[in-house]
Amino acid sequence: MKKAVINIDKNGDGVLPGVALKDALKEIPDDVIGAELDGKLFGLEDPIFESGEYNLLTLDSPLAMKLFWHSSSHLLAQAVKRLFPHAKLGIGPAIKDGFYYDFDFGEPISADELPRIEAEMEKIVEENLTIQRTAISLDDANKLFTDTNQDYKIELIAGLEEQISLYSQGEFTDLCRGPHLPSTGLIKHFKLLAITGAYWRGDERNAMLQRIYGTAYPNAKLLRAHLQRLEEAKKRDHRLIGKQMDLFSFHQEAPGAPFWHPKGTVLIKLIDAYMRQLLVKRGYGEVSTPLIMTRDLWERSGHWDHYQNNMYFTSLEDRDYAIKPMNCPGAVLMYKNRQWSYRDLPTRWAEMGIVHRYEKSGTLHGLFRVRHITQDDAHIFCTPEQIVDEVGRMISLVFEVFNHFGLTDVSMELSTRPKDRIGSDEVWDRAEDALKKALDQGKYDYDINPGEGAFYGPKIDFHVVDALGRTWQCSTIQLDFNFPERFDMEYIGADNQAHRPVMLHRTILGALERFTGILIEHYAGDFPLWLAPEQALVLPITDDQHDAAGVVYEQLINEGFRCRVDWRAEKIGRKIRDGELAKVPYMLIIGAKEAENSQVSVRRTKKGDQGLMSIDDLINTMRTEIDEHAI
Repeated sequence: MKKAVINIDKNGDGVLPGVALKDALKEIPDDVIGAELDGKLFGLEDPIFESGEYNLLTLDSPLAMKLFWHSSSHLLAQAVKRLFPHAKLGIGPAIKDGFYYDFDFGEPISADELPRIEAEMEKIVEENLTIQRTAISLDDANKLFTDTNQDYKIELIAGLEEQISLYSQGEFTDLCRGPHLPSTGLIKHFKLLAITGAYWRGDERNAMLQRIYGTAYPNAKLLRAHLQRLEEAKKRDHRLIGKQMDLFSFHQEAPGAPFWHPKGTVLIKLIDAYMRQLLVKRGYGEVSTPLIMTRDLWERSGHWDHYQNNMYFTSLEDRDYAIKPMNCPGAVLMYKNRQWSYRDLPTRWAEMGIVHRYEKSGTLHGLFRVRHITQDDAHIFCTPEQIVDEVGRMISLVFEVFNHFGLTDVSMELSTRPKDRIGSDEVWDRAEDALKKALDQGKYDYDINPGEGAFYGPKIDFHVVDALGRTWQCSTIQLDFNFPERFDMEYIGADNQAHRPVMLHRTILGALERFTGILIEHYAGDFPLWLAPEQALVLPITDDQHDAAGVVYEQLINEGFRCRVDWRAEKIGRKIRDGELAKVPYMLIIGAKEAENSQVSVRRTKKGDQGLMSIDDLINTMRTEIDEHAI
């Protein structure tokens, strides 16, 4: 990656603060479209205020995609305004793998309009309009957007600083922080994907706008690859597969809460059982805390002030209660139930706890975003001297679990103090330094994610990559000095004096519901044999083979396999197709010959016909396949 050293000097000996990046660079190679410094991106038009070695970005730089997608959203908005001059503009950010823009069309438009908008976007690309930045006052910005009847922009301006920035391309001007590409001509390969409803600012009390989603890439090959991934993702949609496999359903009577059907319940219980067995071997005790606890507990924990908008409440006997959104305060109460010695620590408690968090209805999405959450939580109480070792053990455990589920591409980031937090800077310094030491001691690669820690402590977040290359944040390890202080927690040290323990919060799967959805899409429902809700399906060809099918079924059930017989009077081809849709790993076909010889004709998912097998050979084959995944 090309680099450029820029020295900012307020005395005039170097580059003056606030100068545009393009003017600060002595020479600008033709392919450079922006720069990056310490995680912050700059377009060529953007002002810079810090000295440093800037990474120069080209269109093939991964970091440049944020500029690319942000500029694509403005390209979309300009095309919409040309075709629908009365449309009012909302916001248009870059998002993962693309962009969107929100519009108020007055009368909603349909998806049939997307090709026409795309065609207008292509015209703007051909015009190769220069994208320019302008800084103006709040008063001038208010006048500009009042004159153009842009109500939503006026509302956004009300929350901004005294001077704000605009970006213009041709006749189109938008309120924006940037950064952007140098011109529209660089956005040659794009696709509009969908149009949906979206509440203004995500609040259901506000107006319903229309959100147009799109994606764009620097070349046609990358765009085609992304669109192919999207098509594959549609086939793997856990909501579709969940229905095909009869795993779960959702109902209006309990929005955001999955109803697990028998096969789905088997699936989540298998995941649960694996975790329980593993944690026992790692020295965890299992605990369970109440679902509803009093308001004063949540006030003391800080959730009342910092998390109240995501909580549910009730009142009983003139006393206020909250349905727990997290398990940690309950673990604290149990810790305080007795006196602890340094010899008792570390103490590790695991809880597969049900919590409830309010999510806006527009954000609910299958198993990925729910209100009823089963969290594979754990809380570790230790001495300050034990932090690094305990965090190291947890990191190792996270990698072991993901590897077991076939998720082997895992990355980490250290999320530091947010603006909305409890505790002193000194406490946060100690906590962040301890997590960094654990990561460095383990020689792990990790990124810094500034300001994204929990309100009570910094954390290590883990991201896994699925079969489609999508990244999911699941596990987290959080270091907390604040809860022990707020709840006056103690242990007696070797000096016979009282000391504050350290509290570590961690999840591995995160939400069991969301993790199950990830696994469904990762495997496209074709689970490894140990995890398959149904492992074998016995298929008698005619009614004459029902007795033989029953014998095979009994043998497999007695051996501990999850098995079912398809007794329907359907043709064998239909039974096989239905078994494939249900993603059953082994289909065992029994005709007259198989029944006579106490055999089955084996069909294995993704491998096809496996030939004839005796029941004993079949059992050994399945047992060997399962044992490969033993803990």
